[in-house]
Amino acid sequence: MTGPGPLSYRAPSRYNTGPIESLESRNWNRRQFYRLTRVADGREHVLAHKLSCPPCNVGPLSTPKYADLVRQATFKLSTGEKVFAGQRADGFFVDLGAVFDLGTLRPFQQLHVAGKKLFRTEGEPVNALDRLNVHSIAVQVPLAKVRRKASRYGYADRASTIGVWTTASRQQVRVLGDRVAADTAAGPFTQVSRLGNPLFNEVVVPMSRKDLWNTLPPAEDKRFAQFVEHPELAALLPALYPGVFPGLDALNKSKKPRADLVAILLTGVPAGLIDGFANTTGDVQADMLRLNTAIRPSCKPDRFGVLGGDLAGFPNGRRVGDDVVTIALRAIAGVTVPLVDKTFKPDAAAAAVTPGLSAADVTAPFLGDFPFLGTPYDGFNNPPATKS
Repeated sequence: MTGPGPLSYRAPSRYNTGPIESLESRNWNRRQFYRLTRVADGREHVLAHKLSCPPCNVGPLSTPKYADLVRQATFKLSTGEKVFAGQRADGFFVDLGAVFDLGTLRPFQQLHVAGKKLFRTEGEPVNALDRLNVHSIAVQVPLAKVRRKASRYGYADRASTIGVWTTASRQQVRVLGDRVAADTAAGPFTQVSRLGNPLFNEVVVPMSRKDLWNTLPPAEDKRFAQFVEHPELAALLPALYPGVFPGLDALNKSKKPRADLVAILLTGVPAGLIDGFANTTGDVQADMLRLNTAIRPSCKPDRFGVLGGDLAGFPNGRRVGDDVVTIALRAIAGVTVPLVDKTFKPDAAAAAVTPGLSAADVTAPFLGDFPFLGTPYDGFNNPPATKS
């Protein structure tokens, strides 16, 4: 008597019982679906329903042609949108271990008030998020769906700029089950998290206010404007790196509100401050990722975005390869103050401050097209198998 081969064995408790070679594979036991809804003027419009996610990237035996599965799970809708929901490689690069260790920047660690006792030279940065996967929702939206109708779209025209943020919600009540009952959720959905500009919540909003900030809409961000006008990190840099930021130290002591950061983070940059650039959305102070749709994408992107002379980069939208951590640090250190105060001369270190990472420190390369984030690391090779 012969039994079934190893790839035909059926075990309902397993994620898959053989290679998953299509989204309809009978070997895949844990399929997931979602629907896409557009809300306009308070009315919901379901654009698509029961769209399939791809499986997680289990390994070379379970998901041998993962790119094919991603292509099958990328949908172009009749209304013009393109959408994908599923696992991707985390593309955010940041040296969390150093930053959380009393604000250390490894390229400057020998100048740190405490680090100078330990370090003689600069250190090598570590990408704390490398080789991690994230569940992602990517939506490509035609410009006609997000812009008001206008006769023209110049960079200085208000109609050219859109503001974007994301939110996450969950039901208000969760009741834990026991051995005979499953966990249950009840009550209306309530917002528990949001994000516009990267690092706004992490760097600008004080710890005691973070939960409150996450529950509010961006229109309420005037309540947090004081933390943008006088950011804590700007005060810490001269204290942590004595003698390195004398100009910033003097600016802090003057108590002048940081109008440059208010423009970048809360209102958008008005026309006239940067040649050929603007992304203001008006006087309402709100943390939004602003994109001027009249500025064409760059053929040769600069990872420092607008600070590097590339007007198509952060803080004009955010491309996956933009070095947003360095850009934010340099802005807080004073590089952008001359936009609103021509008499201010930034410290030399302000234009050099950086955690020392770039997109090259992400192991999974970004894609040249939708959904842009790299192929997720598979479970079999992550961490990489080593020979004994």
